[in-house]
Amino acid sequence: MTIQNAISFNCTGSGQIAAAIALALFVVTHAPAASAQSFPSRLIRLIIPSPPGGSNDILGRLMALKMSERMGQQVIAENRAGADGIIGTESVVRSAPDGHTILIVSTSFAMNPAIHKLPYDSIKSLTPISLIGSGMNVIFATPGLPAKNAQELIALAKVKAGAIRFAWGGVTNRFGGELFNSMAGVQMTNVPYKGGGQAMIDVMGGQVEVGFGTLVQTLPHLRSGKLKAIGVASQKRSPLLPDVPTVAESGLPGYFDSVWWGLLGPAAMPEPIVTRLNSDIGATLKDSDMIKRLEAEAAEVMVAPPEVFRKLIASDIEKWMRVAKEAGIRIE
Repeated sequence: MTIQNAISFNCTGSGQIAAAIALALFVVTHAPAASAQSFPSRLIRLIIPSPPGGSNDILGRLMALKMSERMGQQVIAENRAGADGIIGTESVVRSAPDGHTILIVSTSFAMNPAIHKLPYDSIKSLTPISLIGSGMNVIFATPGLPAKNAQELIALAKVKAGAIRFAWGGVTNRFGGELFNSMAGVQMTNVPYKGGGQAMIDVMGGQVEVGFGTLVQTLPHLRSGKLKAIGVASQKRSPLLPDVPTVAESGLPGYFDSVWWGLLGPAAMPEPIVTRLNSDIGATLKDSDMIKRLEAEAAEVMVAPPEVFRKLIASDIEKWMRVAKEAGIRIE
């Protein structure tokens, strides 16, 4: 039955009800499919809610390039930074749920509810599309700092109580620093920056002594000697920096601080479009060149269906709310 036939079906009583049901079923079963078949119908905007230079920016631009090749439409990476990623995220929340505006987020997305009053609901206001990768964080320092590992940094921070500062350019990095303070029984002073790139520059220049960040963004500077690695915050050493000990083995047992990245869209995205995006993203990430590029950037491919991603976000929100309470990090 076509829409025209359903509308012009001349009947009364139960016949009208049957016609109405037929029309509703047609709309439900055909409209989403049609929109999915025509998707994408124009360029896709991939919003990066942070400034250039951080891990979201590095991975977001790489994903935009590879998704463009895969999807037959240009995917443009667009930085919309501010307020720990809230400004860029809110812009996507307010976008049409047609799949043409998506958002890259990292672990900090799940940390924001612990320290900010958000203008959206982190679970209900967005649609999980896919996880894309995971990686490890690292504690780094200005080359002149007289500490080579976690044990020496803890000792120095105890001697110079409050004088050692740590730079952070995102919520993830702040939590990493506050968690270190809490577990080590020290009080390094946190110094906020608008982005991870700016934080690294000041640590390189010695304006701030220590930084917490992802290996993705710091690796080139650690290799060049512009930054010094104190320790990787993972359960095992990185094959990219095999001589750098983990924080746990070099002075602070039990300290782990990893990061994930994923893609979200506005709430109420049609399931067929979410499925199409998840499928294309998965195929993109399985490409051998993409795997090599991510490994070179110190990230590991991590593909998961939307529901698994949703559960991870919810679990992490609960975890970081607990950490914020224990570390005394208050809502701002």
